[in-house]
Amino acid sequence: MNIWIKILYAVISVLVVTIYGLTLGGIVRKIYARVHGRYGPSVWQPFLDIIKTHGKRVSISHGYMFYLGPIFRLAGGLGTYLFIPVIFGSVVFSNFSIAGDLLLVMYFIFFGQLGMALGAGEGGHPYSPLGIARGLSQMTAFEVPFSLAVIAIAIQYNTFNLTTIVAAQQGSILNWTLFTNPLAVVAAMISLLGMNMHPPFSIVLAPQEIPIGPPIEMNSSFLATLQTNRGLFTAAKLILFMNLFFGGATNLPIMIIKTFLIYMFSVFVGASFPRFRPEQSMRFFLKWPTLIGVASIIFIAYF
Repeated sequence: MNIWIKILYAVISVLVVTIYGLTLGGIVRKIYARVHGRYGPSVWQPFLDIIKTHGKRVSISHGYMFYLGPIFRLAGGLGTYLFIPVIFGSVVFSNFSIAGDLLLVMYFIFFGQLGMALGAGEGGHPYSPLGIARGLSQMTAFEVPFSLAVIAIAIQYNTFNLTTIVAAQQGSILNWTLFTNPLAVVAAMISLLGMNMHPPFSIVLAPQEIPIGPPIEMNSSFLATLQTNRGLFTAAKLILFMNLFFGGATNLPIMIIKTFLIYMFSVFVGASFPRFRPEQSMRFFLKWPTLIGVASIIFIAYF
């Protein structure tokens, strides 16, 4: 295929999934509001926020790295998404999955988080190191069970290629990793709670404790970049989990249904439990999910 056509398809794919991710964010805000007994913002509020922040300008400077933080964050979201096949067998929504594998996708997940941490550190806010320590510590903790689940999948399918993994799950619902290696799915889904940072793992911003973070320190187009990435990165993670554990998707409606249900798992837990303290969160991820991840490797390697 002509490289320019491939790039055009990738741009279309990114736009569609970003709109979907932002819509998901608006729906979740509405759900949380109703759980709290409030009416809540409109579903399209994330789009209005991006338009508003893009229209603002700022003359404050904190150094180059502070403003590169959102760029690195967006690069992490784009890199994660562009190497994932969104719809199995689709030309438009295959992205550049043939050029990368699961290890590259995991690197981009980490890259965005690290870039944002470097940007926050450049801001000079006295509480920035606290937010960085919380975020990177929790990320390291939930990456352990997720990495173990990925190792189990690599052993099971004998590949890191995402398209091959999705292809191996076609034909029957019983071919999904959910049924062939349920322990890996449990470990990874618990890790997803930390990735999405809904309660009880919303320890990074913790608005009731620390009145800081990107929504306050960043502004104008820099905040709009972070808000855009929030929609894209959320959708990318959901599509990744759909491909790894739930058989992927062969059309757009199936993709929307599966990713919506995966996301509602995080939302349900977030609406049901209060936030952990940082040490409770680290201890949690390094205990039961890690043990389940180890068990998933033993299960698939020997049974």
